[in-house]
Amino acid sequence: MGRGWGAHARPWASLLPVSLTLVLVLLCFTPSSVEAQKTWCVAKPSASNDILSLNLNYACSQVSCGVIQKGGPCYYPDNLVSRAAVAMNLYYAANGRHPWNCYFNNSALVVQSDPSYGSCTYY
Repeated sequence: MGRGWGAHARPWASLLPVSLTLVLVLLCFTPSSVEAQKTWCVAKPSASNDILSLNLNYACSQVSCGVIQKGGPCYYPDNLVSRAAVAMNLYYAANGRHPWNCYFNNSALVVQSDPSYGSCTYY
């Protein structure tokens, strides 16, 4: 005569309440959203002026670059590397902060340190 479907036929059944409790505890103590490390895109200091000019023109044709115009918070220092870096970061941020949005023909770097300075805020 068979034993039927008693508790001994399903050894996993006794572990089910323990497993569910463990999962619930972990869910309660796990952050609901993991905050990703914020990144910025900046010009490589070794990039040529020709490439930086192309990057600046391209980025500013895609996003508003008012912050680097005369009187804007990122106008100074008045040099190509600085203005190109701000423009490249504006483009990078506007397009989702994906690594491929900071390639610029291998003339840019993704950094984890906020490059903002003075009243110039990198977003």
